[in-house]
Amino acid sequence: MKKETLKKILYGLILASILCIKRHLLYIPNIELNKYNLQFYVDIITTITIFFYSCYIIIKTNNEKISVPKIIFLILLDIFLIISNSFINTGDLTFIYKNILSFSYNFLLFIANFIILKRSLIYLEKIVKKKKFKLKENKITKLFLKNPFLFSFITILICWTIYVIAFYPIILSPDPSFQIKQFFNIRTKYADYAILLDNSIFLTNHHPVFHTMILGNCLKFGRLILNDNFGLFIYSLIQMLFLAFTLSYTIKYLMNNNINKKMCFIVLLLYAFVPMFPLYAMSGVKDTYYTCFIIWYVLKLDMLIKTKEDKISYKNIIEILIIMIAICLFRNNGIYVIILSFPLLIIYCKKYMQTLIVIFVGVLVFYGTYTKVLLPSLKITDGSIRETLSIPIQQTARYVKYYSDDLTKNDIKIIDKVLEYETLKERYNPTISDPVKNKFNKYTTNKELKEYFKVWFKCLFKHPLVYIEATLNNIYGYFSPQATNWYIYYKYDKRITENNLVDYHYNKLSLLRLILSKYAQVFPYIPFIGLLSNIGFNTWLLLGLSLYSILKNKKEYLIVLSPLLISLLICIASPVNTYFRYAMPYVFIMPCIFTLIVNRLKKDKQ
Repeated sequence: MKKETLKKILYGLILASILCIKRHLLYIPNIELNKYNLQFYVDIITTITIFFYSCYIIIKTNNEKISVPKIIFLILLDIFLIISNSFINTGDLTFIYKNILSFSYNFLLFIANFIILKRSLIYLEKIVKKKKFKLKENKITKLFLKNPFLFSFITILICWTIYVIAFYPIILSPDPSFQIKQFFNIRTKYADYAILLDNSIFLTNHHPVFHTMILGNCLKFGRLILNDNFGLFIYSLIQMLFLAFTLSYTIKYLMNNNINKKMCFIVLLLYAFVPMFPLYAMSGVKDTYYTCFIIWYVLKLDMLIKTKEDKISYKNIIEILIIMIAICLFRNNGIYVIILSFPLLIIYCKKYMQTLIVIFVGVLVFYGTYTKVLLPSLKITDGSIRETLSIPIQQTARYVKYYSDDLTKNDIKIIDKVLEYETLKERYNPTISDPVKNKFNKYTTNKELKEYFKVWFKCLFKHPLVYIEATLNNIYGYFSPQATNWYIYYKYDKRITENNLVDYHYNKLSLLRLILSKYAQVFPYIPFIGLLSNIGFNTWLLLGLSLYSILKNKKEYLIVLSPLLISLLICIASPVNTYFRYAMPYVFIMPCIFTLIVNRLKKDKQ
């Protein structure tokens, strides 16, 4: 063995040792599998993987120079890792600086992280530049190339069928269960969170009414022709077909854009076999439809940017209108995606400016009419303002927990009017704001809210680190591959069976459900391939694509990515850390958009 190779191996082992000491490389939340001490086995597998990967990446690459923007980007990712590791260990930033030993360890860890990240980037760039992927021709691939959309659609459905059989009629989690109760006008906690327009109508727009109506009417129709289970299956079947249709179209879109055929086929395999796709196809959450429409929206932006026609066809106008309206109807914060992204398209596509402005104004008028006229006229109450206050109220709750002695009697009185001060300290959960939000006073006036924010600002200047830690504790999982949580739904939720409201039940294939759910739970922790369903890793890819688009002066790619970047901002403002549903829009589209933009950047350079 050459002396240089031995040096590289030793170098890799030293780096790997630093990376693996004194921390969980992939932290397992308190999930059902932990009773088998999954964290122990994940630590072992991850440690071995890191050791081998560190040695491999050091051997395969040289310490080449990279540009300053790339260095800054890697430093940013490194900081994410250090912060994440600190919060996983101590719940704050003190793990980084509490003593000399801890600071020295984190400094060495920062250096090791940076070296491995840099070498990984160099290696990835080398693969993208030189590697030629060729799809071997056989009977299967010939069918794929002949009709990529139809072949993909059928393949996905075949591979997902086992999930349909196991989880028939649908996977219900708390949110869709509450929505079904609301559909039948059963009082739920959401009616208690808002001031009802009509005390006899318990349906609110906390969860989008449009989705609630689809879910409830499918159930009602199934009850009419067969039974409740069949009605729920009608919903999940339509949703599954739509998701499969959407994902199949992304493959067709890649092929139409002359993307490498082998890469397109790999994307298909990911859709077919990565468990997050079929499980969310069978889940009753609103996010599956919302994610589909975000995918269509991103592809539509890309299509409009690169079209060379003099005007937008009526077909395209109708399609983009439907997609944008659907985004607003399936998630209440969908309107922010439209408001912050579509104007970028208007500015860029000057030749279509008038048409695009009309489309944009049309969507805003529709949304305003729907939320401010139609729903109130039906006595459907809007969601509470508390949903927009997750960041400040978490900061206040953490402040009260650690620095309550610094508050005056008047400060306490003002906070109490908004958040029920007496139990605030006990209710504080660093990674989810719901326990704090749940005691938000729905009768809070604008004046009281204004007074609260005066106290909030005063506390910010007294102990700013508490506010920073409160926010970081609620978002670090969106930026670090170390954290996973609230990943999939698979359990039987019996809320809607109470008082015989709905006859919902799983079939007797409990063993099959167990096998599929365990496969899905373990999947994120499988070395390398598991990163496909890792929120933090997908965030890195999204930020990386944005960086390279800037470096290559491809503003149009940033416009295409803008709905996904805005989705990331929504995650930051969300009430829960590392909540998979919130990151679905950019996680589900990542195999497609990463393949599309990387191939284009490669061709642009050539």
